[in-house]
Amino acid sequence: MTKISRRQALGVVGGSLMAGAVAGGTLVAGGMTGQAHAAAPGTAARFQFEEQPFSWQPHILDPEECAVAAYDGYWHKGFGCGYGVFYGIVGMMAEKYGAPYNQFPFSMLEVGKSGISGWATICGALLGGASAYALFWGRKERDPMVTELYRWYEQTAFPIFNPGTAAKGFAGDLPTSIAHSPLCHVSVSKWCYETGIAEKSKERSERCARITADVAKKAVEIMNAKQTGAFVVEHKTPESVEYCGSCHGAGKESPIVKGKMDCAPCHSGSEHTQDKYNNHP
Repeated sequence: MTKISRRQALGVVGGSLMAGAVAGGTLVAGGMTGQAHAAAPGTAARFQFEEQPFSWQPHILDPEECAVAAYDGYWHKGFGCGYGVFYGIVGMMAEKYGAPYNQFPFSMLEVGKSGISGWATICGALLGGASAYALFWGRKERDPMVTELYRWYEQTAFPIFNPGTAAKGFAGDLPTSIAHSPLCHVSVSKWCYETGIAEKSKERSERCARITADVAKKAVEIMNAKQTGAFVVEHKTPESVEYCGSCHGAGKESPIVKGKMDCAPCHSGSEHTQDKYNNHP
């Protein structure tokens, strides 16, 4: 058997294999069926391509190995954090188990870069992890996994992962910060503010690459626990969410708020959340 490197796999998986699979109608093992792809143009019934939702089977993976793959994926063609985490999970299944995992168009997750196309909304690494979960589990089972991953992200000092001599952006230790938010805007801006390091810097890019590895590792740990029946939600809901929800939750005095994220970063009343158009400190 001829072995290929991860660099080769990153370029091949989800590319030519996907094209061949679609042309031949061979996406199997719980994915879209050959019959669905073979339907003549204009004759397919709506939603017939989704016959078995969430039916791909996950596998137990090595979190440390996935972290390295995710870090490399962040830098691969500049695809960034969403791609890195997703490849670090599903791409590793593709490398180890082949179809159907190797038939996914992985480059689709490049959209998560910089908080989704540069908008700095949800951290793309978290998008990659949640998207991977969605290949295997429906909402009822998946939501607690996503919540645990996101709460962990909110409450953890990043980055943790250190590639050592394999660093691709900046070698050496980096300072850490706790985002208290799953948003790219808050996570990056808070880190830059606390460290004095510019957003457009090699250090900041390296920081996000390492967080990509961190998120992939944690996401895989959660997936592994789910598969073995050991998964539990460990990170508690922030006090701010409970406090604000007491007035703004469903059925309360002012039921206007939607969401689960920590309220404090944007609604703490600090000078950094006041009207910045007037009396800017």
